[in-house]
Amino acid sequence: MFSLQSILNSFVMYMPFLYFPEDKTEYIPAAITMAIFGVIAVAVFILIRKVSKKQELKTKEIEERINRERQQKHL
Repeated sequence: MFSLQSILNSFVMYMPFLYFPEDKTEYIPAAITMAIFGVIAVAVFILIRKVSKKQELKTKEIEERINRERQQKHL
């Protein structure tokens, strides 16, 4: 009977899905791709923050306008 620990040990020891090339230049395309996606992720994050800030300002303006209209009605 196999114990969970022996199964995990054999899985970790033999990890057939990992590939470490002898020629380290094979890492260059992966590094370039990762850098490109990292830059894109940062750009999208900044874009989302800018759009969110604009929407927040519009919402505040609308809220102030509604509050002014309510005050005028109650007077």
